[in-house]
Amino acid sequence: MIAVRREVNPEGPVGVFDSGVGGLSVLKHIRSGLPGETLLYCADSHHTPYGAKSPEQIQARALTLTDFLVGQGAKAIVVACNTATAAAVVMLRERFSIPIIGMEPAVKPAVAATKSGVVGVLATVGTLKSAQFAALLENYGQGVEVVTQACHGLVECVERGELDAPATRELVRRYVAPLLARGADTIVLGCTHYPFVRELIEQEAGVGVTMIDTGTAVARQLHRRLAEHGLLRPAGGGERFWTSGEVAQAESVVSRLWGSRVTVARLPDKAVE
Repeated sequence: MIAVRREVNPEGPVGVFDSGVGGLSVLKHIRSGLPGETLLYCADSHHTPYGAKSPEQIQARALTLTDFLVGQGAKAIVVACNTATAAAVVMLRERFSIPIIGMEPAVKPAVAATKSGVVGVLATVGTLKSAQFAALLENYGQGVEVVTQACHGLVECVERGELDAPATRELVRRYVAPLLARGADTIVLGCTHYPFVRELIEQEAGVGVTMIDTGTAVARQLHRRLAEHGLLRPAGGGERFWTSGEVAQAESVVSRLWGSRVTVARLPDKAVE
């Protein structure tokens, strides 16, 4: 597949998408590290969660959302979803010539941080079954025990804004307990939704268990790639938000997670179906 090439405007925005609102955890790190950039965010909440979908379905959604963001003038794309990165980032890089930044569970830094020799990974089924995750374990998981836990239902709790509801607490308790039972002293938050329930996870894990996510690393990588291409924008800023889901619900949840009142637009019908 030949990459689509076009003139890239250094003043253009950075496009970010996720299966839903979880990627806002990454967007916060990007905003902090690149205050001059205009940021566009697409929450594909109508199709969440991605973890239960086939790679082909995820690739189709990733291509649709990237096409939309490129149509809005995006000079770079951040795939703020571990599952979508595993399924689609190679395809996107083949299709588009602009920088495409992906996610991956932070196995390498977790292995470096553990003292007990046991690392826990909380993630979706799609991420844990991916070839990308298998490669991470092969490359960085030698000499330690990596305990994985698929977290069915946790993404949906965050999508509904139920960050501290009893049902959410029960799910966190259920998923963290096996990691602790195996002696994990480091837990990887392997889904961008999970930092929004980090406080619950920390409460359940207790003192002495380190939490690791990759939002900061992604923001640094985006900064490097924009600098390499002469695309950094020193001043400006601002954010725009879209959803494939219900707008009123999205505005309520996104505003809560972002920390200030925002307006969320509905994606065009052709980008929703």
